[in-house]
Amino acid sequence: MTDLTIIICTHNRSELLVSAIESINAAERPISCNLKILVIANACTDNTVKKLKDYQYHHHNTNTVPLLFEEELRPGKSYALNHAIRCVKTGFLCFMDDDQRIDKNYLISIIETIAEFPQTTMLCGPLYPDWQGNEPAWVHENGKYRIYPLPVPEFNLGINLIQVTKENQTPPGGQIIIRKDVFDRVGYFSEDLGPKGHNLVGGEDTDFFLRAINLGEQFLYAPTIIQYHFVDPNRFKLSYLLHTSYQRNRSLTSITRQSNRIPFYLYAKLTNYLLSAIFSLSYKKIRFYLIRTACILGQIAGHLQTPR
Repeated sequence: MTDLTIIICTHNRSELLVSAIESINAAERPISCNLKILVIANACTDNTVKKLKDYQYHHHNTNTVPLLFEEELRPGKSYALNHAIRCVKTGFLCFMDDDQRIDKNYLISIIETIAEFPQTTMLCGPLYPDWQGNEPAWVHENGKYRIYPLPVPEFNLGINLIQVTKENQTPPGGQIIIRKDVFDRVGYFSEDLGPKGHNLVGGEDTDFFLRAINLGEQFLYAPTIIQYHFVDPNRFKLSYLLHTSYQRNRSLTSITRQSNRIPFYLYAKLTNYLLSAIFSLSYKKIRFYLIRTACILGQIAGHLQTPR
């Protein structure tokens, strides 16, 4: 019998949290599995705790997955993640963001993959945008001026089972399954990294995955372990695109840089993108070059960030 604990760290997004939990209850449940949900309410000031208590009150009269919750008063996702890790004693921790939903075969796919590959200590699968058909057309464009990375998280390493290495793209933190004993070897998530509230700062997941890979953890990508990410229309605003591009590149560079010396080519790219944005005559080009400018500024800031 395998223990699975679905971990959701949440901050003031009770409606999205309820949808995430509903998707868990709608999924097919494997027989050979002890399943529960653990929610960490991270510095929540909305009605999150009330909704969790209501769920617990009604749980015994419904066929819902058992739910536990804890409050982490220190604002910061890494604090919440580490709080959850300390609460779970055994089995696999299935991390899920509060703005995601799981596929109906998600739980069964996890159990089947663990049974087939018992030496695997970490798993991940695809994460797809939960498109509703009302997103702007430019999101799906693939031409020279396509926007990347997408403002809605997406992760896909293909249709085959493969090992995740440093040469692959690493998954988002809300799409990962980790056996409890991994944390004894790798340590916890860095509390110097990660978002506080919804400020878009990240890197705590990438930092952890790189440490795990370097220590030889068996990290497997399984294409049937699927989640979907909520499509927030606010993510298509230019201000959001610029902010998230800057923060993502700053965080990633601060983790992976070899030194704090800023490479000269970044200044050359910055100048090129700025001039291109100024002299472009179409909004599509201006948007593209402004986002590329924000990415380069994020990389420069990452090189300047004080080492941890």
